Amino acid sequence: MSDAPKPPTRRQSARLAAVQAIYQWQEGQDEPAAIIDQFLNVRTSETGEGGMRRDADKPLFRDVVEGAAAHKEELELTVTGALAKDWTWARVDRLVRAILMAGAYELIHRKDVPPRVAITEYVEIAHAFYDKKEATFINSVLDRVAHQARGADLPR
Repeated sequence: MSDAPKPPTRRQSARLAAVQAIYQWQEGQDEPAAIIDQFLNVRTSETGEGGMRRDADKPLFRDVVEGAAAHKEELELTVTGALAKDWTWARVDRLVRAILMAGAYELIHRKDVPPRVAITEYVEIAHAFYDKKEATFINSVLDRVAHQARGADLPR
């Protein structure tokens, strides 16, 4: 039995690439459509943090990036409302903001994705970049967003 981690699924790969694309967009490097095009046509053959697996779920990737961009203000307000009282959106690390935007988009606008699945997927992405503290922070914020947006879909 191997202790090697399982390779990410097609959907996990798409979500990771979406977070990277949203981060790039937030940094003002390009418009979402241009970034999506880069990932789909150039960066699918790259490996590591800069690329996306060829077999990633491209429709999910596109939807999360386009959706996060289209609903930017709504998502920022929703996430800000889920932060602790002494936190502001501007105070949140930029990569954490990208993870929260993608996760909040799925929780609010992708009713086909169970809330616990969305939360778990984005917490796992946080673990790829951060230690436990940031992952715990993302988990708690997305949990609050899920209870606001989809409380009926969560176990009591």
